Amino acid sequence: MKAMLVKKLGHPSEMVLEDIPSPVPGKKEVLISIRACSVNFPDTLMVQGLYQFKPTLPFSPGSDIAGVIKAVGAEVNHVKPGDEVFGLVAHGGFAEEVVVPGNSVFKKPPMMDFKIAASFMMAYGTSYHALKDRAALKAGETLLVLGASGGVGIAAVELGKMMGAKVIAAASTDEKLSLCKKYGADELINYSREDLKKRVKELTGGKGADVVYDPVGGQYTEAALRATAWEGRFLIVGFPAGIAKIPMNLPLLKGCQICGVFWGSFAQRDPKRNMQNTMELIQMYAQGKLKPYVHKVYSLDDSRQALIDMMDRKVLGKIIIEP
Repeated sequence: MKAMLVKKLGHPSEMVLEDIPSPVPGKKEVLISIRACSVNFPDTLMVQGLYQFKPTLPFSPGSDIAGVIKAVGAEVNHVKPGDEVFGLVAHGGFAEEVVVPGNSVFKKPPMMDFKIAASFMMAYGTSYHALKDRAALKAGETLLVLGASGGVGIAAVELGKMMGAKVIAAASTDEKLSLCKKYGADELINYSREDLKKRVKELTGGKGADVVYDPVGGQYTEAALRATAWEGRFLIVGFPAGIAKIPMNLPLLKGCQICGVFWGSFAQRDPKRNMQNTMELIQMYAQGKLKPYVHKVYSLDDSRQALIDMMDRKVLGKIIIEP
């Protein structure tokens, strides 16, 4: 099979496309013939050796996959060869085949194509876990979403509206904010030219946001924390703009919570709750309430450019690799 390999840590342009032996599933694993793999920001960090998990070289990036079951391990009984599925793996998705833990694989609804299925699990799984489990977002509350046009950001906008919140979308360009508006955002903030804290306060009558969803980090974290309401919940989702250092007096003064959101670890530690969340998300999709946005599709050979585009902030919603 063909796979895009990282043989040395560094720039995505240094990855190489090679023929390698097909992997063999263990007794609790399945072998999937990949039809689509979405690209996520952690993929760019993993290639450079900057992610918290560092796979043994060589490896293929890519964790959010959809495809057809080719073989199953002896202890897997909820799927069988020929089933169309989507799932999550630590890495290995930029390839024609991949082995995935059986408890991380779900049958794909018939109405969901492979590109959408590969766009679904990490973005919506992360955002739903954040808003439902970590923030307990309630109808009528105000949700501020940073990086709102990205994969997890646009999912948070969509889910926040569905859960009855007033959603303020913040992003760096008017083009990105236009997509957020289409996905239901009530208010828009271009933080490349507007004062984030000031605008949030203005849009909330001075109260601030009840829940802040921050998949960006860097300079925006402190500004958003200062714009958090009394007893608000600040969700730390990611930090492509850098890991922020914040004054720890702010949570005290606001009586607010700072909540870490690590969906991948949650899915491993509490598979039953994650399964329930996933089933709820699939039902929402089947009802037409969720519509993943696919920005662009790349071939396996073009997956280097896909990662570069992700690093250069050229992506809205999700991008897909089709092997």
